Amino acid sequence: MGNLCSLFAPRPPPKPVKKKQPITKRQSSTGSRSGLNSNRVRSSSSRRDNKFEDAVIQEHALAAAAILFRQQNGGGSLPFDRSASQRYPGSGSKKNQLPRSSSSRSRSSTDPLLQPHQLLNQGVKLDDLETNHFVLIHGGGFGAWSWYKTIALLEEDGFKVTAIDLAGCGINSFNINSIASLSQYVKPLTDVLEKLPIGEKVILVGHDFGGACISYAMELYPSKILKAVYLAAAMLTNGQSILDMFSLKAGQNDLMRKAQIFMYTNGNENPPTAIDLDKSLLKDLLFNQSPSKDVALASVSMRSIPFAPVLEKLSLSDANYGSVRRYYIETLEDSAIPVTLQENMINSSPPEKVYRLKGSDHAPFFSKPQALHKLLLEIARITPT
Repeated sequence: MGNLCSLFAPRPPPKPVKKKQPITKRQSSTGSRSGLNSNRVRSSSSRRDNKFEDAVIQEHALAAAAILFRQQNGGGSLPFDRSASQRYPGSGSKKNQLPRSSSSRSRSSTDPLLQPHQLLNQGVKLDDLETNHFVLIHGGGFGAWSWYKTIALLEEDGFKVTAIDLAGCGINSFNINSIASLSQYVKPLTDVLEKLPIGEKVILVGHDFGGACISYAMELYPSKILKAVYLAAAMLTNGQSILDMFSLKAGQNDLMRKAQIFMYTNGNENPPTAIDLDKSLLKDLLFNQSPSKDVALASVSMRSIPFAPVLEKLSLSDANYGSVRRYYIETLEDSAIPVTLQENMINSSPPEKVYRLKGSDHAPFFSKPQALHKLLLEIARITPT
């Protein structure tokens, strides 16, 4: 956890070095005084900008640390108030109500988190929603840590959020090379769903490989899942595997092929046990629109992807999997799962609604966190047909 925090920890501004001024006669030039005053104003403004940037970085570090703390302590609830590090007079936000962005400025390509004073109330209460519980499932090689911005935003709005480390991912200690099936890989998710109180339903959000994981869970526990959101994810059809999905994009882009490093723990004469990704290609493949600090976080946190689940074909039925309402969020600047491949999956198994995230790479929780948050709120508000 210390390493994660150190990535975001703000550096204190260097103390100004006092220079001895030569002894001269006092000059009454107003121009000289004006220049000094101007320098003071610029210096003060610079210090304010530095403090604001440091506060935002510190805020992100606290969010990441909170996730790891929660995971290391059995997944218990840990309150996290983003406004604790920055107070904005007159924000006036009310509990149990959902915000929307009211910023009139154009956002940057990295879509930084908006501050509380830039949010307005939409008059929708959490009590009016069918569920306020999101369960977030990371993609291949990622972990619960990747959702730290999304967790902070959802929890600030009063939602209950469970971010899961699948087997051998994040801080889960299972040996990634010994995972022999999709059920073994997804067990942390199915354990959470199995233990849900009677009558409680959740909204599943699956990213990347996590799409196949939530589909598997939907087949097993359809009565416990209200909605499923596929975020740049593998939305497979019955009898299809992750490998089948990627075979559809053969020849489109060889960046994924170049980045893959197969691991043969059982010897070269046997099938691979896991897939690693070349760290030097991570930014181009996954994070071409993401902030550098998030790319640094991912480069030291990502783990290998188990190979056996990639080969496994899903068994999905209309009665179970087909009974859950599905939504897809496309990422338009995605190099890992290009838009053409995302649209192929959408056309093969149309969801209830499709959303598009402009300017997002394969990791919208990094590159477009506020826009992603807004879409998740919109999906949560959709009432039964």
